[in-house]
Amino acid sequence: MHQARLPDGFGIRIDPKVRTYSGGRVLIGGSPTRMLKLAPTAAAMIGDGYLEVVDPQSAVVARRLLDSGVANPRPMCTPSPRDVTVVVPVHDNPAGLRRLLAAVRACDVVVVDDGSHEPVALPEDLPGPGRVTVLRHETARGPAAARNTGLATVTTPFVAFLDSDVLPRTGWIEVMLGHFSDPAVALVAPRIVALEPDVGTLARYEHARSSLDLGRKESAVSPGGPVSYVPSAAMIARREVLQDNGGFDESMQVAEDVDLCWRLRDGGWRLRYEPVAQVAHDHRVTFAEWFTRKLFYGTGAAPLAARHSGMVPPVSMSPWTLFAWLAAATCTKLGLLAAMATFVVTVLRMRTMFTGLDQPTRIAAVLAARGFVGGAWQLASALCRHYWPVTLLAVLLSRRIRRIAVAIAVAEGVADWATHREPGGLGPVRHTIFKRLDDVAYGTGLWRGAVDARDFEALKPRLKS
Repeated sequence: MHQARLPDGFGIRIDPKVRTYSGGRVLIGGSPTRMLKLAPTAAAMIGDGYLEVVDPQSAVVARRLLDSGVANPRPMCTPSPRDVTVVVPVHDNPAGLRRLLAAVRACDVVVVDDGSHEPVALPEDLPGPGRVTVLRHETARGPAAARNTGLATVTTPFVAFLDSDVLPRTGWIEVMLGHFSDPAVALVAPRIVALEPDVGTLARYEHARSSLDLGRKESAVSPGGPVSYVPSAAMIARREVLQDNGGFDESMQVAEDVDLCWRLRDGGWRLRYEPVAQVAHDHRVTFAEWFTRKLFYGTGAAPLAARHSGMVPPVSMSPWTLFAWLAAATCTKLGLLAAMATFVVTVLRMRTMFTGLDQPTRIAAVLAARGFVGGAWQLASALCRHYWPVTLLAVLLSRRIRRIAVAIAVAEGVADWATHREPGGLGPVRHTIFKRLDDVAYGTGLWRGAVDARDFEALKPRLKS
């Protein structure tokens, strides 16, 4: 990890979902759930949940809290938007490009025409002080190559990548740039929301459940976390860091943004997701385009697994958690007793870690419960999404499995609706139907990609101690 010191004045705020014990010396939270033990002096610095960096010691504590995922940054200064060059890859979307250029007129812009049938022509009445440069690939080479072509010409400290089908909302760039007051942050991404008002059932589902919309909660970007990557449809990064790391992998036609995020993380850099900054996206809301796109996203899992071994498992949990839920799924007295016994044993084993702290049993129970609940969510999601062909085969062969699978499919869909519902959105029934279609499309792409690559690493579960 890059251990650049946080500057004086930089603040961090403990996440509101984090629980504190033993006078603030034990923090439990984050995703995946983790426990953080603090020295009494460090706990005293946090006070009411906010810590401002004022010296080397407070900088170390703030960095540890940020890296553990239990705190979020509150930057104290913002670079100028004039320090940003916007790179726009475009292929046959003149209307979207014209709309976007009008919205980013304060910045210099590099448009990379990736083999459009009609070469890009800039409007004569283009507003704003920023310069616009057009580069062209005579044949389409893909968005990764187009972004790299633009990146190679940038000289400003920061580069923003915006696809031609997005439209930034007011204040997007200033909010994101603030995160770069942390010298260890290499990349920041906004929340991507729907461009048009919700018209039609599919559009309303996509508003709530778009693959590009990573939710309302700010987060570090880390594999295995609540935000494991950010899409390249909209992001800002340090130019030198991207150039030093080779930019986007041009051999990847999908998931090149995930690969970039994980390579930067492997290099020790921090990445942030900032939902206060918003960029609107022109969602695909005809069924054929929507289903095909979801399937296309699924094909990216196999090349990712080949480049980042063990990073894309459909299921990642302890063997004890897996055993407990498999036992409970039998719906027998013996299975339920085995699941309960496994939970109790897990609590007792974890309790030994907290000897000497207040409420050691309660702390262990909270950690164990979060792990078991998270495991249930993972298994339900994987059975409906990644492993749906296997689930379907089992359903056809067993009436008992059929009842369990239907119950899981309905429960997972309703839980997903409750988690992602928006005002004016779909009700639980229609949301669940579209969620199941969404999962079938992605899972089909996942299996197709694995078969084409003759590599099933992306389908292997990961059991961890």
